[in-house]
Amino acid sequence: MSDTDAAASFLDHPSNGDEDDEIDSLPSESDSDDESEDFSETDAEREWKESLQQLELLLTMVIVPYMGKYFGRKFAYWGWKNLMEWKYPVEVVVTNKAAFRGAGAIAAAASL
Repeated sequence: MSDTDAAASFLDHPSNGDEDDEIDSLPSESDSDDESEDFSETDAEREWKESLQQLELLLTMVIVPYMGKYFGRKFAYWGWKNLMEWKYPVEVVVTNKAAFRGAGAIAAAASL
């Protein structure tokens, strides 16, 4: 027996008459109620998966970046404040908050 004969016998499945009998013995008609229930369950599962994908996209594309930006800035300001207080121990007291805010607004407008 050569290698090609062994490969051919390994790949070829013997054909029996039993396979045709099994196919013929399957029920030809099924209940339409079962099919509609299966279809609605499949529909509901598909819609559920789609809504989960939409929520995941909303989270990964919108919410997480904005939350990261917000908390990242908060952490950066907090860290910078602590570093400056540690390096230059100076106490700053703002007596007039309105003037302080106005000066900040004017400086911001002047930089544009």
